[in-house]
Amino acid sequence: CLVNGAGLAMSTMDLIKLHGGEPANFLDVGGGANVDQVTEAFRIILADENVKAILVNIFGGIMKCDTIVEALLTAYDKIGITVPLVVRLEGTNVEKAREMLTASGKAIITATDLTDAAQKVVATLSA
Repeated sequence: CLVNGAGLAMSTMDLIKLHGGEPANFLDVGGGANVDQVTEAFRIILADENVKAILVNIFGGIMKCDTIVEALLTAYDKIGITVPLVVRLEGTNVEKAREMLTASGKAIITATDLTDAAQKVVATLSA
C-alpha cells in the first residue's frame, strides 16, 4: 500500500488482513510528496514481485488530495501500472480529486472509506 503516515500504513495493512489479504509491503510518501516522489514510490512498490495490487490510502491534511491524484495519474502514465489500483482519499480538496480520478478514464478503483478500499483490493486478488 502507498500511504502518507506510518499509523495510516499500519491500520491499512490491518484492514487488508482482516478482509483476507496479505500485504506485501507499504511505502509512506509523507506529507509533502511531489510527482517525482510518488512516481518513485510506485516504482519501488512494483519492484516487489509479491505485489499483486496496490491500495493508495491518503489523508489530505497537509497534502491536498488533488495534488496527490495529479501525481498519481502522472506516475500511472510514466510507469504503466498494470496491477489493480484501489484509491481511498479523504481530506482537503477530496471532491476535486475524486472528479480527477473519474475523468482520467484509467482503470483505477475508487473507494469511499478504508473498509471499502480494503475489501476492494482483496476482491481484485480473487477476480
